[in-house]
Amino acid sequence: MVFSSPAFLFAFLPVTFLLYRLIPGHGRASVTAKNALLALLSILFYAFGEPIYVLLLLASVVINYLAGRLLSPGFRGRRLVLCLAVAGNLGLLCVFKYADFAVSTLNRLPGIALPLPGIALPVGISFFTFQGLSYVIDCYRDESLVSRSLLKLTLYISFFPQLIAGPIVKYHDVSLQIDSRETSPALTADGIRRFILGLSKKVLIANTAGGAADLVFTASAAQLDIRSAWLGALCYMLQIYFDFSGYSDMAIGLGRMFGFQFLENFDHPFASGSIKEFWRRWHISLSSWFRDYLYIPLGGNRKGRLRTELNKCLVFFCTGLWHGASWNFVLWGLWHGFFIILEDLLPQPGKVRKMLWRPVTLLAVLLGFVLFRADTLAGAGLMFQNMFAGFHFTLQGSSLLRSLLTPLNLCAAGAGCVLSMPILPRVKAWAAGDGKGKVLARIASYGAAAVLFGLCVLTVAGAEFDPFIYFRF
Repeated sequence: MVFSSPAFLFAFLPVTFLLYRLIPGHGRASVTAKNALLALLSILFYAFGEPIYVLLLLASVVINYLAGRLLSPGFRGRRLVLCLAVAGNLGLLCVFKYADFAVSTLNRLPGIALPLPGIALPVGISFFTFQGLSYVIDCYRDESLVSRSLLKLTLYISFFPQLIAGPIVKYHDVSLQIDSRETSPALTADGIRRFILGLSKKVLIANTAGGAADLVFTASAAQLDIRSAWLGALCYMLQIYFDFSGYSDMAIGLGRMFGFQFLENFDHPFASGSIKEFWRRWHISLSSWFRDYLYIPLGGNRKGRLRTELNKCLVFFCTGLWHGASWNFVLWGLWHGFFIILEDLLPQPGKVRKMLWRPVTLLAVLLGFVLFRADTLAGAGLMFQNMFAGFHFTLQGSSLLRSLLTPLNLCAAGAGCVLSMPILPRVKAWAAGDGKGKVLARIASYGAAAVLFGLCVLTVAGAEFDPFIYFRF
């Protein structure tokens, strides 16, 4: 069940919100009842799309709960428990996500022809596994975080706004909020507005750009040329940003509606002046997870230049692999790691080189997303070939170009290019300058949200194309 589906918008969400608000009070008993309701409905939410693998989700919760209890103060084998818990979480992830990839890679060696396991990928396994890892590692580092309540941990791992596609919430960031949180009309209204913003990004921009990108990435070699290849790459870059940042906005908005304050996951990454800055702005919850739980434990930048660069290379290898069981994703991660290391090796840029590095960064990101989107390395190679040497113009290529340059596609791409820059935050900061302007801006924002929601409903009602990229992860 995706957030942009009618089943979620008009059934699951209103029923969940109404039942939550019917529980009175703010004391411990009230919070426990609300947590139980949210945990139960979150499990039902996951079971709607994964009726079998809901058992896997519950097994993950129980395993991490038991590991946390063993990490309580005074237990002598805490380090062994941590190692076993990390191995157990990663083992589940490897079996269900990477088994086919590992076997198919081995089958490329001479004399090996192993049958593929054919294990279906559970939705959201990368996200809830990383949250389980966050819990046990946080408990090992800070014994006060160990939860005696199975309900509390169940809600943390299974909470439906971030269950299937993040953002990845670290346990230490929400532990206190699960125990005690407040809701208010202002916070609820702000959450609804943020949800609608994310829904609009997903439905109005990402889906439209995604339809155009799919036309290009599934086109034959005879149809592709330099024009369509660049347009397809741009459309996919807009699709993945507005698809995932839109989902993150919806998750953050839903969290606020139920009293939770999730950290931001995107901060206009296409405005970055370097790949380092890009990763401080793109999928912030994932990059900070790898920083806190992999890069720093490996030694970070404390053990010399060579070790630092090797650590970064390993982190980006894992980042690529986390996104999918394919060499395309691994190379995408290493591509970003290469630019990170290159930026470390180059001298500090002056003002002029900083200006020149900005378009280089955007180009590197765009080319990287071609690797990310292509089904195979050969498909990525075909796209690159046409992006830089596709000067053969045919009737088939012109026909594909005409199908891309529709008014709807052009409007979506134009809106995407504008909104991917930090324009809205600047308008918001300007409007907050005086009291009257702030009130008018708030009224205008809610009016715009109402209009956008109406457009989204009309679009969803007649939509046949509603992909969600990060379901694969």
